[in-house]
Amino acid sequence: MSASLAAIVLLSAFLHAFWNALLHSGRDRLWTMTIMSMAMGAVAIVAIPFLPIPERASWPYIVTSGFLEVGYNLFLIQAYRYGDLGQAYPIARGSSPVLVAVGAMALAGELLSPLSALGVLLVSTGVIALAFKGRQLNIPSTAMALATGCFIAAYTVVDGIGVRLAGNSFAYTAWMVVFWTLPMPVILVAVRGRDAFQAPAREVAKAASGGIVALIAYGTIIWALKFGEMGPIAALRETSVVFAALIGRVFLNEKLTFFSVAACIVIAVGAACLGYSP
Repeated sequence: MSASLAAIVLLSAFLHAFWNALLHSGRDRLWTMTIMSMAMGAVAIVAIPFLPIPERASWPYIVTSGFLEVGYNLFLIQAYRYGDLGQAYPIARGSSPVLVAVGAMALAGELLSPLSALGVLLVSTGVIALAFKGRQLNIPSTAMALATGCFIAAYTVVDGIGVRLAGNSFAYTAWMVVFWTLPMPVILVAVRGRDAFQAPAREVAKAASGGIVALIAYGTIIWALKFGEMGPIAALRETSVVFAALIGRVFLNEKLTFFSVAACIVIAVGAACLGYSP
């Protein structure tokens, strides 16, 4: 993986941790996620006329990814409902890179080098270890987080194949976001009722800004998937848990223990393996 590609993936990781912290801090996470997705959709719709139409072969992947993202949203919300950011987020993110590597091998014929495979395993191990930190796991949160990890792996492999067929990564991202956005308001109204969108302007602006950050995070990672192997990119993106641990400590008053620091070191070693692998 080139240094420039690794840097872009790390930027996406930071942005991903940032918008997840915004989601976790919201009082009504379904509402927050819906406003985030609607902000993303609005930007995508504005951008679409200026982008080329994705190639025909990529459309099944665009639609599939959009709806997988909806499933990811709903399971992530439930994981955060039962557990804190420092536990649910690492389980969700850490369980996906190995699944992505296996899926990429089976569906796209990507075989990892020994150093890349080691990097994926180290990152996944370190990320999941952050969820323990000497405490008992919350069973409902863990189950939802693991399901979320499966959705992450599924849409990552779909995006990795689809963006290579699309011809333009930004067009692929924009159309995928449209299909992601469409079901969310319907789900919110079905669950919360017709008055679901009533909220202070400040909260709307906060959620919408989180959506813009999420769009940049997803756009950069989909661009990276066009040029690099899915497993290593997925693993390097999950270094976002290191950023999430720091955000949780500084802004959400969550503890950062010696065990957490050790896990972050394991993640850093794994990221270095991915960075130096060909």
